[in-house]
Amino acid sequence: MKAAQDIILTPVITERSVDDMAESKYTFKVAKDANKVEIAKAAEELFQVQVLKVNTVNCTGHTKRMGRSVGKCPDFKKAVITINPEPTADKDGKKRKGTIEFFDGMF
Repeated sequence: MKAAQDIILTPVITERSVDDMAESKYTFKVAKDANKVEIAKAAEELFQVQVLKVNTVNCTGHTKRMGRSVGKCPDFKKAVITINPEPTADKDGKKRKGTIEFFDGMF
């Protein structure tokens, strides 16, 4: 099994992802071979939140040209994670937050 840091790679900051944060939806680039269950467990472990839903998108890289040379940006996988907006407590007594702190002070 992979470590949580190897599954969730970077946050995606776009106009749409910032608007979705009001609905408790957070967007991340994730490992291409990760599935929805692994992504949900990694988010719960890293951010101490309760994940309600995970939506994934396989994005193809853009083709770039420089004169007669042709190159391609790498393909990547993106996940939109919906979390429970209310702070809760687990059966184990662990406290779950209602937001991801990394994004709180940004906007």
